[in-house]
Amino acid sequence: MITQAASSITGKEVDAVFFTVAAICVVMLALISFFIVYFVIKYNSKRHPTPVDIPGNKTLETVWTVVPVLIVLFIFYLGWTGFEKRFEVPEDAMTINVTARQWSWSFEYEGGLTETELRLPVGKPVKLELTSSDVIHSFYIPAFRVKKDVVPGLTDNFLWFTPDAVGVYDLFCAEYCGLSHSSMITKVHVMEEAEFIGWKEGKLRKAEKEAAASLAGDVVDHVSIGRRLSVEKGCVSCHTVDGSPLIGPTWKGLYLKKETVITGGAERLTLVDAEYIRKSMLEPGADVVKGFPPIMPSQEGVLTEDEIEALIEYIKSLSDNKR
Repeated sequence: MITQAASSITGKEVDAVFFTVAAICVVMLALISFFIVYFVIKYNSKRHPTPVDIPGNKTLETVWTVVPVLIVLFIFYLGWTGFEKRFEVPEDAMTINVTARQWSWSFEYEGGLTETELRLPVGKPVKLELTSSDVIHSFYIPAFRVKKDVVPGLTDNFLWFTPDAVGVYDLFCAEYCGLSHSSMITKVHVMEEAEFIGWKEGKLRKAEKEAAASLAGDVVDHVSIGRRLSVEKGCVSCHTVDGSPLIGPTWKGLYLKKETVITGGAERLTLVDAEYIRKSMLEPGADVVKGFPPIMPSQEGVLTEDEIEALIEYIKSLSDNKR
């Protein structure tokens, strides 16, 4: 049950419809309960020991037929107008591409900036283009009263809303999507517009510097880039960096460790070196670490060569063996 007040204009409209329908239901419940008690008392056996047939009343029958129909039509009107409005995106809405994957979210802003937490300016309408890279998910922000299924391969799938209160809100997946469905949670940060612009420009400048340094052949902090990519690409949804197992093997101490893997149905011992890590990203089903499910999707075409190198360097940094 949602007890938090709506924090978006869309949410307030949804709440208004909900409370209107709830009020109608309460009134109807009160009237029905009143008449039940009234008729029980009025027509009890003590007052009427001999049953008497009560003739029909066309006026009464017309009223109790027409009034409920009008109430239902009114409720339908409220629901339909609200539903129709969900497709009327304001022209000045900011568009953000949302990608759902097992088991994380990523948000791509104009300019190529990608984040794992959604940041929005208060009072500005936002349009979210929803896509899934694997299975069906469901995008749900309770505080904004918005929810929509994210279906792989479905085009023109979007929702929009206008956040109107600064704060931090929860974002969930509301469709069971696999083993770590319950951990597919992130945050929505609603901030003042000036703060949002400063945050976005700072992130874009940092990305531009990294790209320029890479093109110029300068020394690039691959470990920092790999750490960022592990979050952006959803790696941390399955692999921890503190030694605890999750859906996949932990990355802590993994580099140059000997692991038992399943290859073609047979067990064998292998060394987790850079070549093995690269192959695990591009052909994850070839050598699966024993004791873990073979569910990792291939990163072929998803990760660039530079991104693979950065992730390998990050995994190396988590091990005492870095040669």
